[in-house]
Amino acid sequence: MLLLVVLILICILGFLAQSTGLCMVRGVKEWKAGNKEFLLAILLSGILAWVATSFANYADISLKFRTYQISGWFIFGGLIFGFGTAFNQGCGVSTLGKLARGDSNMFATIVGWLVGWTILAYWQPQTGVIKATQPDNITLLLLIIGSLALIIWTFFGNKQRRVLWFSMMGIGLLAGFIFLYEPKWPPSGLLNQMSSALAGGNERNWPTLEQYLLFIALLLGMFLAAWRTNKFLFVPFNFKRWVEHLCAGTLMGIGASLAIGGNDSQLLLALPAFSPAGFGAVAGILLGIWIGLLAKEKLIKPDN
Repeated sequence: MLLLVVLILICILGFLAQSTGLCMVRGVKEWKAGNKEFLLAILLSGILAWVATSFANYADISLKFRTYQISGWFIFGGLIFGFGTAFNQGCGVSTLGKLARGDSNMFATIVGWLVGWTILAYWQPQTGVIKATQPDNITLLLLIIGSLALIIWTFFGNKQRRVLWFSMMGIGLLAGFIFLYEPKWPPSGLLNQMSSALAGGNERNWPTLEQYLLFIALLLGMFLAAWRTNKFLFVPFNFKRWVEHLCAGTLMGIGASLAIGGNDSQLLLALPAFSPAGFGAVAGILLGIWIGLLAKEKLIKPDN
């Protein structure tokens, strides 16, 4: 019964992510065009993590945040991830969104993620990761005050602002409770386990059946949103695009491995926990996307 509830929650999360067009590449593009609100909404999407944390404390449930000291490896990993994301024209979540909308070439990105994770599973540099302190009551208080102020500001805005911010915060709220059930539910976590299993040859490292079901439920929610808004359009295989997305996905996989998580984990776990490494990784991702977009404009001519 509990699994069914979680599957429904993650399906709703996928629906919201597809409906809002959650994508850090889009956020950076809109920021460059003068609209900073969309990217800010993405960066603050996990601000309601304190709700799940409070529930976990009340119900005596373990909720492990990813908190590490900042290092150059996290920033470098974020930079590589962001650069690959720019050429992929979509972050981790939006890649799945495009796949759910019918773009079959996004399979190449997913394969690239797996390749990148596996490369780092065979060759893991000595990053010297140091764990930071877990969130305390002060952190939770700051999140509560910040989220309440944000909710009030959003409520008195126009309809477009309310839809955007409440949808983004809803994604973070749902994600927090899903983390209570399965800490490795994000797509980056699933691929990390798969790459570890492939590299180590240990069958016990493979994701559980529940993790695969959660992944499918996420895609289902995205598909339903695309179908509801008549945005589903099958895009057939294109060799040139497959090569591009495979290379971009490989960079994303390598970067996510170095940063210990893709943008999904950074936004929904690391930032709400005020993890120094999380802030460094996200800063690297944003810079990587910015550089990648500039490089893409210079190097790749648009298709006619």
